[in-house]
Amino acid sequence: MTDVTEKIIHLDLVTPERSVFSGETTQVTAPGSEGSFTLLYNHADLVSKLDVGEIRIVTPEGSTLHFACSGGFLEVKKNHVIILAITAERSEEIDLARAESARKRANELLKQKKDDIDVVRARVALLRAITRIRVHSKGL
Repeated sequence: MTDVTEKIIHLDLVTPERSVFSGETTQVTAPGSEGSFTLLYNHADLVSKLDVGEIRIVTPEGSTLHFACSGGFLEVKKNHVIILAITAERSEEIDLARAESARKRANELLKQKKDDIDVVRARVALLRAITRIRVHSKGL
């Protein structure tokens, strides 16, 4: 049987404002621009664009951490993963009332169907809000 310490990935999850997570993991799942993907020990080197979605980190102890991500980039090189996220919030940090309010605002904008509404921007705002709500519930 292989010891888990032999299958460690170092992860640095950062935003322009702060370091969100830096430590050892055994698995990282990220929202790639072509769909969600999971990284395990000895993954091939990779650079990927990230979309809005959830980042899941499995610690060597077996617990799972959940983060809401609003996009960015990910790089894998020799069992070191760097995620440069536009924003990233751990489930416990998410203000649920604020996320619900943002979801309602985006839904209302999309229902108006006015010419001066940026539909793409409203859809992205809705997706960010829904992601934050889902990730928040996983931290409970």
